[in-house]
Amino acid sequence: MRIFLTGGTGLVGTRLVQCLLARNDQLVVLTRRPTVARQTLGPKVEIVEGDPTQAGPWMDRVESCEVVINLAGENIFARRWNPAFKQVLFDSRVKTTQHVAQAMLRQPLSSTGVPKVLVNASAIGIYGSRGSEELTEESAPGPSPLTDLCLRWEEAARSVAAAGIRSVQVRVGIVLDKNGGALSHLLPPFRLFVGGPVGSGKQYLSWIHHEDMVGLLLLALDKAACVGPLNATAPHPVTNSEFSRALGKALGRPSLVWTPGFVLRLALGEVANVVLGSQRVLPKKALSLGYLFKFPTLESALNDLFR
Repeated sequence: MRIFLTGGTGLVGTRLVQCLLARNDQLVVLTRRPTVARQTLGPKVEIVEGDPTQAGPWMDRVESCEVVINLAGENIFARRWNPAFKQVLFDSRVKTTQHVAQAMLRQPLSSTGVPKVLVNASAIGIYGSRGSEELTEESAPGPSPLTDLCLRWEEAARSVAAAGIRSVQVRVGIVLDKNGGALSHLLPPFRLFVGGPVGSGKQYLSWIHHEDMVGLLLLALDKAACVGPLNATAPHPVTNSEFSRALGKALGRPSLVWTPGFVLRLALGEVANVVLGSQRVLPKKALSLGYLFKFPTLESALNDLFR
């Protein structure tokens, strides 16, 4: 299978590339940093230089691929939010997806006449902060700093469906990977014996081990019955307090230092509301499609990461 991939040098993307190469898929990776991409991904990956937020010659390369996996998106924690950075968040997600969709619509069928597939990242931020309410793919969007962004993001991904392209919007939770992501921000205070819950501690965190994150992307890619939103979270979300205790235990550290919500808002600004919000998201569709989680519980995930 020939796959066009954006976000291939990111935390999830690099792991996905290795899995796809291991099963002999052909990869075309779009990047703004071709030298870094070649060093990171190796010689078996075809590198295309381009900016996905801008229309350009890179779009021609999409036509020869049967699948597009779009994981592009600026890290929401990269810096404090202001109007300029919010525009970066929007462009890196929505404009990129709009350009990917435009490129796919030029030739919606593969060379064998089979409709192409778009696996597009999204985020569980679409559900908003909902307390202890159990949220599935059937749940309505809710108020959140990220809701409108996610709605526009998914709308762009769904635009290819009218041409027969199968579109999956993978709503990503907190990906646990000791090489980066959320854990890179959480580990230092715990290792310094000052880790603990933030805010009320009662807000739910919907997490997923990086191996299951890749597994669900492959499910979206390979399973013809997988269409529309797909929650990429483990089946057992936990509260912030439970997460802190489990992480402290895995590291052999206490989890006693509480950080009030107002302190987090002073430190991070508006993006702190994402951390303080509560989302109890369940992977109903993945389970119904037969996906078996390697790490269904937080304890099993953290034991694997820190064994």
